[in-house]
Amino acid sequence: MTPPPGLPRRPPGGLYLGWQYVTVHPDPGPPPRRPVPPEREQVSAAWLAAQHREENAISRPLRLACGAAALAVLALVIATAGGWLSAIVAAPAVAACLVAGGLSGYAIWQGHRALGVRIAAERLRVERFRADQDSRLFAWQAEHARQVAEWQRRQFAYESQKRWYAVSLPGGIDRVDVAGGTLPGWSALLTMTAAHQLAAGGETTVLDLSGGAVAAELLAVARGCAIEPAVWVLPHDLPRLDLTAALNQDDLADVLALAVSVAEDRDSAAGLAVDGSILDRVMSVLDHDGGVSLARLAAALRSLAQVGDPRTDIAAGLLTEHEAGRVSTLFGQGATDRVVLERALGIEAQLRKLAAAGSDPVSLPRSRLRVVALDKRVGVLSAKILGSFVVTALTHVLAQAPSGRPWQHTLFLFGAERLRDDVLDRLTDACENARSGLVLGYRAVPPQVRKRIGRGNAAVAFMRLGNAEDAKAASEQIGTEHRFVLSQLTETVGMSVSDTTGASYTSTVGSSSSLAASSSDSESVSRGSGRARSAQSSFLPFAGASVSRSGETTASQGTSESASFTAGISANTSWGVSTSRTAGDSQSLAQSLQRSREFLVEAGALQQLPPTAMIVSYATSAGRQAILADANPAIGSLAAATMTPLAEAGRLRATVPAGETAQAGETAQAGDPLGEPGMPQPNLGPPSARLDWRKR
Repeated sequence: MTPPPGLPRRPPGGLYLGWQYVTVHPDPGPPPRRPVPPEREQVSAAWLAAQHREENAISRPLRLACGAAALAVLALVIATAGGWLSAIVAAPAVAACLVAGGLSGYAIWQGHRALGVRIAAERLRVERFRADQDSRLFAWQAEHARQVAEWQRRQFAYESQKRWYAVSLPGGIDRVDVAGGTLPGWSALLTMTAAHQLAAGGETTVLDLSGGAVAAELLAVARGCAIEPAVWVLPHDLPRLDLTAALNQDDLADVLALAVSVAEDRDSAAGLAVDGSILDRVMSVLDHDGGVSLARLAAALRSLAQVGDPRTDIAAGLLTEHEAGRVSTLFGQGATDRVVLERALGIEAQLRKLAAAGSDPVSLPRSRLRVVALDKRVGVLSAKILGSFVVTALTHVLAQAPSGRPWQHTLFLFGAERLRDDVLDRLTDACENARSGLVLGYRAVPPQVRKRIGRGNAAVAFMRLGNAEDAKAASEQIGTEHRFVLSQLTETVGMSVSDTTGASYTSTVGSSSSLAASSSDSESVSRGSGRARSAQSSFLPFAGASVSRSGETTASQGTSESASFTAGISANTSWGVSTSRTAGDSQSLAQSLQRSREFLVEAGALQQLPPTAMIVSYATSAGRQAILADANPAIGSLAAATMTPLAEAGRLRATVPAGETAQAGETAQAGDPLGEPGMPQPNLGPPSARLDWRKR
């Protein structure tokens, strides 16, 4: 079988469940806008007119003075020529007028020259500004060309990138549990996974117990790829299905006993052992030369239970007289034996539905695609016994098969919720020992299924789950994650106003008195005497000397006394009133975050999944992974689809040098002037609106 269009052939060893949509390169958006050339700077005509107007206003007095001097000179010349004015008087006046006119004309010339210098300076400034504008415009255009080239590279990477990546199972996973889904969704999943397995050279066995013809699309794809599948639709093709040929007597007894117990909803180990013992004993008396067929076994059970006439089965060739005689003597007629005979009757009632199995075997060429499906018109009891029989028989066949490569052979079982727990456990163990891949599809998630979903090395694919309880259980199975959420928001607003009023009154009365008395006595006596004499002598150094004498005595005595009395009364009174007011206003806002665990996928999202969409969940060393995938097999024909998983594609991109990454974009632009050296960079991109400075 060749792979579908656009899908490369890959060796088996994994299972592709669907496609994961990821845009690695984001949309670069619109192209960069082309830089708008600014308006060319020019010398303002209004400025020139203002300069000339100002110059004229400044030079107007000078021009008037110059004109007046010229008129005065002319008048003086005429007056001198007419004899009205003497030349001696006119000459100085003419000279003065000429000097005044010359000075005025020189000032006017200087003004015009200064105006010309200002205009030339302005024109030079404008030229320099134009040159600066041109240089900035060239820089903008060069940057714009670089941005356009970068945008073209990103646009090429965005348009040519792969968006659909295959979702494959990591190593170590040997089972996939599909929870939920619709019949179209199952059909898409089966076609997607089995087609790639067959394209890789693997083998596929499909057991469809749903009655919805899930494998119809896969059969059409296989026939279109030159693979002739082997198909059995039960119970119509039950005579062609010979599963008992590969089983010995003990295995067949175990298979039939388990199928009967499942059909009767009996899970007792003792009852299962009794049924197996009865079947084993009955088969031991039958002739094994042509193989033990279920029709002959059912006839022997009828003979044992004494139901009907044994001669009818003997005439039909189902039993011989010798076998009928031996069967009738297996058990006696006691009370205990009667219980065994009644049990044989119950087993025969269930095996009657399987009596045609293998009665008309057809030798078919070995096919790598085998499909066993139940007809939708099969009753509930018949569907239960047929499904249990096929699954149990296949379990024994797988238990005897040698171990192969992982996922070299893949078994798909849809409608697994209709089987009993021990039947599923046996099948799971047999597939694990044979290293055969197993995909179990459950339309509903009852409690017994919830205990087994994801058990062991299994991945779980959750498809649409319409039932709310099933969706809730699936959401819990996927798991939760930590998030920080706002847990509390507190806002406090407060205001306080206080008034205080106080009054005080104080009165003070006081009196004081003082008495002081003083006395003093004084007495003084003074005496004095003196003498003076004067005489003249020639011996003395002075011309003469004089001597005089005087005497005086003075006596005084005084007495003084004083007394004072002071009395005072003082009174003081004070009063007051005080008032105070205090007002306060406060406001606070506080928020707190807390760590919470939330579901990775809500139950409502599982109830609203499209028919072919699913959430693949499996455990890794980094934690549990949840991937949203689409099992639509038609996605593989898109140019944006690749069989390379996303993680592997990321590793490949990381190992490619940056220069080689843009090589494809540069090749696509071959012949573009952007890639030719020496060519000027074009002004690419759509023009933008011209900015108006008046709108600032």
